[in-house]
Amino acid sequence: MDGRHGGVLASPAVPVTRLHADEVDVDEGLVRALLADQLPRWADLPLRRTASSGTDNAIFRLGRDLVVRLPRIGWAVPQIAKELEWLPRLAPHLPVAVPEPMAGGAPGRGYPHPWLVSRWLPGDDALAGTVVDWSRLAEQVAAFVVALQQVATGGPRAGRRAGLLAPDDEATRRAILRLRGELDVERALAVWDAALAADPWGGPPVWVHGDLLPGNVIVREGELTGIIDWSAAGLGDPACDVMLAWSLPPAARAAYRAALGVDDATWARARGWAVEQAVNFIPYYADTIPGGVAAARRRLDAVLADDLP
Repeated sequence: MDGRHGGVLASPAVPVTRLHADEVDVDEGLVRALLADQLPRWADLPLRRTASSGTDNAIFRLGRDLVVRLPRIGWAVPQIAKELEWLPRLAPHLPVAVPEPMAGGAPGRGYPHPWLVSRWLPGDDALAGTVVDWSRLAEQVAAFVVALQQVATGGPRAGRRAGLLAPDDEATRRAILRLRGELDVERALAVWDAALAADPWGGPPVWVHGDLLPGNVIVREGELTGIIDWSAAGLGDPACDVMLAWSLPPAARAAYRAALGVDDATWARARGWAVEQAVNFIPYYADTIPGGVAAARRRLDAVLADDLP
């Protein structure tokens, strides 16, 4: 997850919070040195870490048109090769912008992972930006999702939320029970049980984004302009891209479902994944990403308030 909102290079330095016990420390000095060694044509451009609700990467604005992403944790490393290979292939088929990879970097200066320079997508994420007409935005995102599903190229397997729910059953139940006193545990378990009982995806795997939450939806003047963070993208069950529904107001949620033509089984699986994501995110990032946790709590409340299909 790499959600971020736009900013200007003259803004104050962004405080750095460690999100994971075993993450790699990344600062402007390291990024500047890596650029000087490997991509010297950009080494003298203004560089500033950006504010981010993301969890996987350190993100730096480079000049006015570029962004540097460096995995801060081992599980994020495969994202770099995936974006380098697949985003240029997907971009021509999509109605909004995606980050355009400009160059890949290699480990160096003590930093152990590959890293990436991409085009900066101007705008704000949907958590930080101003959205006047949420139903219109929901329909725009749905059009993006439909276009992505129709891409006919092959592709890698998507992240686990584009697969079956059953492998996550035990861990999800434990996560729900750990939040007893903070949510309606019985209701959460009922939603999860309904998701497990729903018919699995019966069609061929389709292209999905895999982490379609507001932090990865870029808006400008209220309009959808881009989708970022393709770390979980690939082929799989489209239910994972329905999870966005519970980040939307009720009318926009209905508009999103209608535009996607989602059946009851897919809606139920999506609800299950929304619960799984929130109950794991909330305790892990409670002290480090308060804004993201607040959004996850609102999303979870919306899921639990909905009628079961």
